[in-house]
Amino acid sequence: MYVSGYGSDGVSVLRLWSAKAPSFDMNMFNKGDYASALAQNSIANAISKVLYPNDNHLEGKSLRLRQQYFLCAASIGDIVNTHMSVYGTLDNLHEKVAIHINDTHPTLAIPELMRILLDDCGYTWEKAWNIVINTFAYTNHTVMAEALEKWDVNLVKHVIPRIFSIIVEINNRYCQSLMERNGYDSAKTTRMSIIKDNQIHMATLCVAVSHSVNGVSKLHSEIIKDSVFHDEFCNTPEKFKNVTNGIAYRRWLYQSNPELTKLLTATIGDKFIKDGANLAALKDYENDEEFLTKLMAVKRSNKERFCKYVKNHSKITLDPDSIFDVQVKRLHEYKRQHLNVMNILADYNYLLNNPDADFTPKTYIFAAKAAPGYYLAKQIIKMIWAISEEIRKNPKISKKLSVVFLENYCVTLSEILMPASDISEQISLAGTEASGTGNMKLMLNGAVTLGTLDGANIEIKDAAGDDNIIIFGMTTPEVNELKARGYNPTNYYSSNGTIRSCIDRMYTGINGCTFNDVANSLKDRDPYMVLADFESYRQAQKYSTECYNDKMKWAKMSLNNIAGAGIFSADRAVTEYAENIWHLK
Repeated sequence: MYVSGYGSDGVSVLRLWSAKAPSFDMNMFNKGDYASALAQNSIANAISKVLYPNDNHLEGKSLRLRQQYFLCAASIGDIVNTHMSVYGTLDNLHEKVAIHINDTHPTLAIPELMRILLDDCGYTWEKAWNIVINTFAYTNHTVMAEALEKWDVNLVKHVIPRIFSIIVEINNRYCQSLMERNGYDSAKTTRMSIIKDNQIHMATLCVAVSHSVNGVSKLHSEIIKDSVFHDEFCNTPEKFKNVTNGIAYRRWLYQSNPELTKLLTATIGDKFIKDGANLAALKDYENDEEFLTKLMAVKRSNKERFCKYVKNHSKITLDPDSIFDVQVKRLHEYKRQHLNVMNILADYNYLLNNPDADFTPKTYIFAAKAAPGYYLAKQIIKMIWAISEEIRKNPKISKKLSVVFLENYCVTLSEILMPASDISEQISLAGTEASGTGNMKLMLNGAVTLGTLDGANIEIKDAAGDDNIIIFGMTTPEVNELKARGYNPTNYYSSNGTIRSCIDRMYTGINGCTFNDVANSLKDRDPYMVLADFESYRQAQKYSTECYNDKMKWAKMSLNNIAGAGIFSADRAVTEYAENIWHLK
């Protein structure tokens, strides 16, 4: 696929791969053994049929490993063939080619390039190794232990035996060099080993081989140095860098929000379309009531457009005059959609007891996809649906409180939702979100972030200004301190009546459904400290409504978010990669 640059002669090639069976056994087919003849085709086609198959069983794990090797081998083979056709040698591959490992899924590209250099080209280990370590760089995208890929030694040995032997040799040589560097501290070397506990640690392999390792926000890059890869950082501090994520800036403003683009162009010119830094000129208008009124009119129009979309696709009627409070992201406990749900339950319980209370109408909008084998995430999605259905059946309360879960969340839907959003929910437990990019897209479209000091929220706070973001909850050091002291969620359940009523509601039922597993996880374990941050979150929600009701104040907060969003353009991020990691001339 050819991808053209905006207003430039640059065209990039995006190469996609599909798996096909090498041959069809016609003899077997003609003998009537149709199942066996077709099975080969089915297995081969499955490799590129479904991305990320469920891997909570051996067959799924095996297919996922085959997928990863297939895509890595195809891509590395293509890179090598293209390079050979130009230079006729791989001696200078590392001088002409940069290969970037984006999270751990493409890690097998490393031993695959070693295999080509050793087996196909006859290089010595030392010569091949020098090319490889100067070619690869690695971006870490998560601090979550379960997301740092680990592969069972026996599975890798069975599926890709030659790759396995190369990984073993890499590890043997790596551990030998670590022993020398660590003063023959065998415990520390074992801790840093690529292979341990009968598993291959893919992130460790990336860090060991790559000439550069970076996180995707300032906080995240510090966390990986302080904890996730602390030993590796102490060993090779010069490798570790930060490149804060960026978004496809023109897609999320120029393409997705034409009305806002038109207003900005009429006000500050159109240079911001190519260079996001020019959005800063908008700051000059933060006290201009005429401009702020126009800005809010654009938001109202975008909300109406979104309401039409939801009505057409989900048959649900939304109120464009209500606050659109939006949490759209992958469904995971650390992102704490269930913290949001608990606040909604608290509001709902309040309105049931006080149906005539003065209450600023609010629409909570969720969209998410969950990993196929992630049971609790599926339960949280069902709970959001259940509360939305129950509220909708109450004619009086549904005028003040509304919840909608959008199905099949994708870029097309997101392009309509982002411009319509008022509040951007970024409520992960501090120290768990690497960066986030939805937070940047929402900010660019004038939504105000309500979030913890986590991931890129910290940099959003710096860019928008302290008065234009709503921060709540514990900081990363406070989270670590509470964990060290011993966190007991039962204490919060016992001592806080609002928390107790919300969790009890999950037990007694919402729209006829009970959610015992979600309630038990909060009351008994609460690994992401939802209950510890709940009261602070409630206060932040209350403050966000107060700000929204002061129309000029809210418009000013929205403006400052747009004006500060330029730094989160991928133009800036890719330039940093090009200059500081790939060393492009």
